[in-house]
Amino acid sequence: MFYFPLSNGRYEVKPGMIPLGFNFGAGEFDTKVFQIDSNFGEYRKIKLLARRENLAKYYQTCNFSREVQSAITNLIINRLTQEYPQYFGFERLTDNKYKFHSQLTGEIFYLNNDLQLQAVEASSVFPQYIDTIDALALQIQEDLTVIRRDDAKNWLAVVHLCYPNHWSAAEKVGKDFSTIHSPVAGMEKINRRGDGIVNTMISGKPMVRFAWGLSTDTRLNHHPEAPMGVLPDEWEGRCFDPENPRLFLRIERQVIWGLSEVDAALFTIRTYFRDCVEIKQDPVLRSNLCSAINSMTPDSLVYKGLLESKNNILAWLER
Repeated sequence: MFYFPLSNGRYEVKPGMIPLGFNFGAGEFDTKVFQIDSNFGEYRKIKLLARRENLAKYYQTCNFSREVQSAITNLIINRLTQEYPQYFGFERLTDNKYKFHSQLTGEIFYLNNDLQLQAVEASSVFPQYIDTIDALALQIQEDLTVIRRDDAKNWLAVVHLCYPNHWSAAEKVGKDFSTIHSPVAGMEKINRRGDGIVNTMISGKPMVRFAWGLSTDTRLNHHPEAPMGVLPDEWEGRCFDPENPRLFLRIERQVIWGLSEVDAALFTIRTYFRDCVEIKQDPVLRSNLCSAINSMTPDSLVYKGLLESKNNILAWLER
């Protein structure tokens, strides 16, 4: 996939929500909530490693009612079976039992009438799936979050995050939109209308947005806490070496699908990488990337981990 969400040459912090289905150059792929490709096996491997390390580090819920869980599960299953009928099947076995089958993993899930996970076949996943959301998250290449609201507040009800970009599920779950985004440099104006943005996410039509940053590796999992036995500096992926330059544009395609009937929205995050060696070879892309880096405020450079390496990165890109 060749998304390039900085074609205007500026680093901007904004909602940037565009109707799902807009053609960014990927054709039919741009109409899909879930983007499954030939890298599925590698993405699943990272999720399996994360859950073996510590599932609670990557999957958290807060005030996630059965009604909302059922609605979110139904949405995910509907999208998967409609978007990839060659990979996924869903059928009613009895009045209160359903079967979901993934050709990608060979796993079979039996669900009750509320789409709660009852049994699993042909799975060697460890630890075992704890609910339907957990099971479905291992069939896709996206991370999943769910935002909820009631009359008084909004909060992050679900975080299934095996590809974190320097943030953690435990740190964010249960918090409202403004609190979640308070560390993001330049978010002050957006946070002041956080309730309105959540209302749009839940009540509006399906939308897509992009976020981007720079990394010195293609590691999908950049949880703030390195696994046991891995040095933090090695894990962080933000140490640019001009003598041995490795630099990648890390792109997140984020899809928002609201379910106003249960006051919730599904928010998916699909991560891609583009090698900046290739970007350097295209004068337009290189110019836009350099311009975007130059447009960052000092606070944004700190937040993105680029303050110390900015000059070296620009010198390498422009060489």
